[in-house]
Amino acid sequence: MFEWLLVPAAYLFGSVSSAVIVCQLMGLEDPRNQGSGNPGATNVMRIGGKKAAAITLLGDALKGLIPVLTARLIGVDSLVLSAVVFAAFLGHLYPVFFGFKGGKGVATSFGVTLGVAWILGLMVSGTWLLVYKMKGISSLSALIAAVLTPVYVWFIVGDINVVITFVLLSAILLWRHRSNIQRLLEGEET
Repeated sequence: MFEWLLVPAAYLFGSVSSAVIVCQLMGLEDPRNQGSGNPGATNVMRIGGKKAAAITLLGDALKGLIPVLTARLIGVDSLVLSAVVFAAFLGHLYPVFFGFKGGKGVATSFGVTLGVAWILGLMVSGTWLLVYKMKGISSLSALIAAVLTPVYVWFIVGDINVVITFVLLSAILLWRHRSNIQRLLEGEET
């Protein structure tokens, strides 16, 4: 029963907005009110540059990695692990501490992926890097990596609970990037 307490803890941990905190600490404008209005690393880069974006990216990945890695170290079953993965991701998207206005979830989804299996994290980041090197569009890279992640999970982890969780995460990532998808289809995505 104790292990299920990891689920709300993961949500609360995911609810810590790296972008808002980094911008506050660096004396920058609130990312929810600037640029795209998205509290994520890409918008922080627009507002405050590469250093602020890198710190935000790391923070967002860690808030996915730490709860999942903790659950794995405790030795929870795949159902609890899947719930922890989803809760940390959901916390980033809808953070209770920041008015439920969160980021799109790419870095946090990478963090939970890395927490489930390091090789999985390497495959997802390798996919992102390969597509980015070929096309130079971050959102396209993230979308292709998101679509392929459940396939990777199936082959590496093989547990149906975890696979279904990553199918849900990928579907949500696609939904959160619908404006990017529209711009990609129109040839207007930078």
